[in-house]
Amino acid sequence: MSDVADWWQTSIIDMEPGRIDIRGRPIEELIGAVSFPQMIWLMLRGTLPSEGEARLFEAALVAAVDHGPQAPSIAAARMAITCGVGLNNAMASAVNMLGDVHGGAGEQAVALYHAIADSGGDVAQGLAEWTAAQGRFVPGFGHRFHKPVDPRAPRLLGLVDAAVDEGTCTGGFAAIARQIEAHLAQEKGKPVPMNIDGATAVIFAELGFPAPLARGVFCLSRSVGILAHAWEQQQQGGRNKGPTPPAYRWTYTGET
Repeated sequence: MSDVADWWQTSIIDMEPGRIDIRGRPIEELIGAVSFPQMIWLMLRGTLPSEGEARLFEAALVAAVDHGPQAPSIAAARMAITCGVGLNNAMASAVNMLGDVHGGAGEQAVALYHAIADSGGDVAQGLAEWTAAQGRFVPGFGHRFHKPVDPRAPRLLGLVDAAVDEGTCTGGFAAIARQIEAHLAQEKGKPVPMNIDGATAVIFAELGFPAPLARGVFCLSRSVGILAHAWEQQQQGGRNKGPTPPAYRWTYTGET
């Protein structure tokens, strides 16, 4: 049977009738003993975080739960509900929209921070190489809506600073992010402050999460807002709501 048993291999879970072990720990010992953020960490990393790591990780999760129905993913969830689908369908529709442009900046910012750190910490050179390869957009900095400051970023960076003082993390990636912020302000002649993606990316990098997991964890966080909006829309009712009220029309650019 080894050809069947070895078809899937996992170090995450082992179970048989009457027994469920998660990362080698009986589920009944985890229930009521660890928080949901700690459980996420255990599932992804294989160990439980320290108290300081868990607090910082949870702060990043809380900060990114929602950004209103103008966010394409949230709007998609609300529209999906008015089409008669269930909450899970609406959530899936929304999460599937979290790609490189909408929802991917956190992952990209972690990758940027690591690229600069790996190249010796030269921010100017690192940004030049990044924009040459990726385009002029610098992930994690500036915000089209929150000006002059994204209110979430300073709070998160303050928590990182506190975690550094406690010995939870080193602060190396926070320093890189702040240097990027200063470099962009000097280059553009105006502030380009860190946004939620840049700040949560600092936390994920400081805590040792690889860049792709930053997007995955963001999806977990934003799923809370997606569910809340989908549920609210279900309570409000409405049928087949499109992106604009019926009286508004699109711009036709074809032949007349």
